[in-house]
Amino acid sequence: MNLLSRIEEERGRFLIWAPLFFGTGIGLYFVPLREPDIAMYTALAVLGLICAGIAWRWPWGIGPLARAVICVALGFGVAGARAHWVAGPVLDFRYYGPIEGRIIAMDRSQSDAVRLTLDQVRLNDVNPAKLPDRVRVSLHGDQGYLSPAIGQRIAMTGHISGPNGPVEPGGFDFQRMAWFRGIGAVGYTRSPALLLSPPTGELSLAVGQLRQKIANRVREVLPGESGAFAATITTGDRSSMERATMDALRGSNLAHLLAISGLHMGLLTGFVFQAMRVLMGLWPRLALNVPVKKLAAVTAIGAGVFYLALSGGAVATTRAFIMVTTMFVAILFDRRALTLRAVAMAAMIVLILTPEALVEPGFQMSFAATTALVAVFAWIRDHARDGANRRLPGWLRPVVTVVVSSAVAGLATAPIGAAHFNQVSHYGLVANLLSVPVMGAVIMPLAVLAALLAAVRLEAVALWLMDWPIRWILWVADTVSSLDGAIGKVPTPPGYILPLLAVTGVFFVLLRGRERWVVLLPTVVAFAGWATVERPAVLISSSGGLIGVMTSDGRALSKSRGEGFAARSWLENDGDAATQQIAFERPLFDGQKGYLEVELHDLSLMQLTGRGAETRLAEACARADLVVLAAWRDDPAPTGCTLLDRKVLAQSGAVAVHLGADGWVIEPSRPKDLSRLWTR
Repeated sequence: MNLLSRIEEERGRFLIWAPLFFGTGIGLYFVPLREPDIAMYTALAVLGLICAGIAWRWPWGIGPLARAVICVALGFGVAGARAHWVAGPVLDFRYYGPIEGRIIAMDRSQSDAVRLTLDQVRLNDVNPAKLPDRVRVSLHGDQGYLSPAIGQRIAMTGHISGPNGPVEPGGFDFQRMAWFRGIGAVGYTRSPALLLSPPTGELSLAVGQLRQKIANRVREVLPGESGAFAATITTGDRSSMERATMDALRGSNLAHLLAISGLHMGLLTGFVFQAMRVLMGLWPRLALNVPVKKLAAVTAIGAGVFYLALSGGAVATTRAFIMVTTMFVAILFDRRALTLRAVAMAAMIVLILTPEALVEPGFQMSFAATTALVAVFAWIRDHARDGANRRLPGWLRPVVTVVVSSAVAGLATAPIGAAHFNQVSHYGLVANLLSVPVMGAVIMPLAVLAALLAAVRLEAVALWLMDWPIRWILWVADTVSSLDGAIGKVPTPPGYILPLLAVTGVFFVLLRGRERWVVLLPTVVAFAGWATVERPAVLISSSGGLIGVMTSDGRALSKSRGEGFAARSWLENDGDAATQQIAFERPLFDGQKGYLEVELHDLSLMQLTGRGAETRLAEACARADLVVLAAWRDDPAPTGCTLLDRKVLAQSGAVAVHLGADGWVIEPSRPKDLSRLWTR
């Protein structure tokens, strides 16, 4: 059978292939160093029209290939349109002074501080046309003068600046993420934030205020981490979750329980659907003259819409809502829902609305787990012998289902979690087997019951009953994550690894027959490339104040405090569990504070920091091959001196130094020809 004949067989299943091609186009948009111009979009439009003509004239054979090209072109165009649509002012200097704005979101920072997102921002002596649409500020120090609430207008004195780029070449690009979220400045305050005006009844904030009201009520009934967990799974509000609890949940592979996804959405809409059918069935005249089942489906969809809005519309929640809605719409038209088609529809809708989600772990892990579960259970259903499932006792079938579900979802998401978070939970399956049944059979039904009892103000009864089951899950998370060897650290893979694994995974699921096993070769290549990855020998922060040098014991850092985000990111990307203090204590740097020297193979590096650092530049240049100066210098570097000062680093961003047979090479995070919408 030739290739075109095999492609022709897949023509009727093109919908489930479409997200792969559409996502490929989105991914290609993020690859170039320069923002695509009008000529690029015109060429793609012409290519799309040509392929549309081919697909219309020859729907068989080459037709599906033409449609695939159309999807790639559309994905590229949608991503570009979205990037321009969300464009807003970005602060292009460091600002210190009064900050005023309205709270529209709350969460927690990496340092476990409460973090506020503000709109309607006002800054002192800043042109209103250049004010960011949104500013994100972390609250440090004594904040006893404010209890933050959505809709409050507040004021503070703080430090903010435009979002920074990656802390190393190829690293996580916070600058890009902030662009798509409309955040034009980030920073912190150590001064007390003050309330200017209480929340108002603006319609645009009504859902957020309702979410916070419900979360506050949950935490009022259930104080401590139990209340924080309950508030998270009911409203998506994670602002009260402590960093230690989140680390324990991630370390035990239980963090997915916090995501309002298929489990939560399915239980809620399923309960509403069945309850409505039972209630309407109690009225014989109604049951005999009205399509009760379809009315119940419509009601369940409405409940799903409300829950989606209340939870904030995260990717996992949106995916779950689209899938359950597809099921209920199938009921309305008296048809069975095709599960892989439902997953494909959900993926297409999410990617069309928020194409930037493709490069974020939430989208990747959610759809990887769902696709794998659907494929595995469909395979079990199709290949099981008639009556084979009856050999299992009734009480054992749910247990087997939980084991299979946890194992499949864990395997599907493990490479993604390892790539983004640099860790693997070795006992995650055990933790899930101990927690998922409690979550599905006890906690979520009680959460639905609490929502119903809220109408008569008896929600505290159901919330109180949730306390001990939640404590059990938190105990499992803390115990499992604390076991010796529970968490394995892995280095960040090269950029091509995750796309290659994603494409091979999709092909393995969607292909039928023996050809699916062909994907094993690129999968082996991907894991081999990951296993042999070489981390940069030297990393230098964008300020020049922090240097990390790889040693046989791990990366040694030039200082024990300061620039903690960069230090933590470097160590995590190395697959190193050490803290910044431990990395600082690794013996490598010679000299005294402010004048450090490193000898690394054929490279001699010197770092100058603190007051008077520039006065020692000539001496440093005479002794070292590469000098890092943590100060701004307008004059050119001395002859023959390779100098990285703050002026140079402001243009290049953080840099990596690679050592090779031909000498050492400096790799910038921001190449000279980089020019994207989100770069400054």
